[in-house]
Amino acid sequence: MKKIILFLCIGAVLKVEAQTSTFALSDSLFAIGRYKMALLTLDKMEASFLSNVKKANIYEAIDNFKKASEYYELALTFKENYSTKLKLAKNYRSLKQSKKAIVIYEEILEKDSLNLVLKYKLGKLYITNKKPEKAITCFKYLIENDKTNANYSYYLALSYALNGKRDPMINSLLDTYKKDSLDLKAIARLANSFNKLKDVDSTQLFTGKGLAINKNHIELNKLKVNQLYKDKNYKEAIPLLLNLDTIDRKDTYSTSMLGRMYFKLDSLDKAKKYFNKLYAMDRENFKAKTFLGHIAMIEEDYTTATFNYMMATYIGKEKRDEEYFGLGNVFLKKSQPKQALSAYEEAFKENRRNYKVLYQWAKLSDDYYKDKKIAYKLYIKYIETFYEKDLVIDAFVKRRIKDIKKEYFIKGETLK
Repeated sequence: MKKIILFLCIGAVLKVEAQTSTFALSDSLFAIGRYKMALLTLDKMEASFLSNVKKANIYEAIDNFKKASEYYELALTFKENYSTKLKLAKNYRSLKQSKKAIVIYEEILEKDSLNLVLKYKLGKLYITNKKPEKAITCFKYLIENDKTNANYSYYLALSYALNGKRDPMINSLLDTYKKDSLDLKAIARLANSFNKLKDVDSTQLFTGKGLAINKNHIELNKLKVNQLYKDKNYKEAIPLLLNLDTIDRKDTYSTSMLGRMYFKLDSLDKAKKYFNKLYAMDRENFKAKTFLGHIAMIEEDYTTATFNYMMATYIGKEKRDEEYFGLGNVFLKKSQPKQALSAYEEAFKENRRNYKVLYQWAKLSDDYYKDKKIAYKLYIKYIETFYEKDLVIDAFVKRRIKDIKKEYFIKGETLK
């Protein structure tokens, strides 16, 4: 009996020693990059928790996350292991299978709720998977346990944004900024949020703070340029746009805005250069053709203006009232009132909130047709829709309505 026990013990020891030497060989092969040989060595062994973990580690090292996940899963069938579960979750995330990772994190946190690192990872996964309520609960818990961590407040803000809660989002971003005044992500989001709220002062404040940290921040530069354009500070905007153009040459924003800035500054040759470049970069950008039409109009090159406006109306997929209006103005300059009327009508169909189009359509109808009924209807429509939009136009339209009514009254006709 003693001999049998002794033989069993010796066998067990030899088996362990054999496994240990095999693992050592596999590790040494893997350490010098012979991962295929390392895997072949492990394949010769009887499957175990450790053999599967080692295979998973090798596959993870060469970014074969699918195989790594499979072997981590197999390893966990032999025994529960905290670090292996975390590795499996990490691989799930690499495979964009974050829902599986969430399940693992939730299971671990049920037993260890004070693991703030894991809680933080879980919260971010909730955001990725569009579970704002869970994310909000998660980051509130993290903030309660560490009130100094700016990242917790930032991700709480993202959770509120995902949940459509604007004010709590902004408050959380402000809280992030208080904890870390150099957090550029929070600063940029604050600037963008205040811009959407049309709070110019706050937008400029955070735009300035962000650009002081990183003068090449693309979105903050765009916010600043847009405000300078609104404020008609065209010259101040040009250096910013030239810098943006060097940062991302594929982005059409800087090219488009440089064209607009030079157009506003009456530097028509430079404006033309950038709008031609814009159209070469993006054949669907119909506004490039629109501005080339405007430039041709100023230069009294009506043939070129007609071509560019027509191209813009053909290419454009959005509201094209500006383009049809420009085309109408060209026809008017070329003494083609009938075509102009048709263009103005199309412009108004594109955008019924464009008061200048309706006024020009009404006025040209008044000038062109002997029968003033069409003009009268359009004038009435103008007063009903755009009264007090432009006092000078209001006065003219009211006078013409009065004169036309009087004219038809004398004729014994009543206008409706």
